[in-house]
Amino acid sequence: MSFLKKHPLNLPAALIAGGAAGIVSGLVKLGWENVLPPRTEERDATNPPQTLLEQFGIPAKVTHATYTYSGHQLPWVSYVIHFGFSTTFAVLYQIVGEKLPFIKKDAGTWFGLTIWIAFHLGLMPAMGTVPAAKDQPTAEHVSEALGHIAWMVTNDLVGAEVYRRLVAAKRA
Repeated sequence: MSFLKKHPLNLPAALIAGGAAGIVSGLVKLGWENVLPPRTEERDATNPPQTLLEQFGIPAKVTHATYTYSGHQLPWVSYVIHFGFSTTFAVLYQIVGEKLPFIKKDAGTWFGLTIWIAFHLGLMPAMGTVPAAKDQPTAEHVSEALGHIAWMVTNDLVGAEVYRRLVAAKRA
């Protein structure tokens, strides 16, 4: 099969590169949402990660738990879910993309859009975590689609560079 890469996968390097990329891209996505917030304040009072956890029976006192930094109450439970999702998909992207390079076409743009469609337009509405795609505001679609592109391009750039350096260091 010509679409498979011939060189062996360095799994430890891919895991480290994907993990590093997931943390950095998670920060990028949080920053993106500060510039173009995807949800109204009312809909963000219980954000999608909190809603999802509550759907699984975790009480609001846990899902809305916060820590204080510089006078701001920050939702640490939401951040655990946010960074867990980001890192999981960054690692997956790094591993699969090393063997199937077409996954990384256009620096991950299409992969990011696919994740947005699958989760924000498909899975989460089907579960009742967010409204149906037709009931979500256009601003939410724009923010989430562009944010997923920025997120995955960051995964692509950071993951590729960390992986390259780790593999090169092993050879040296």
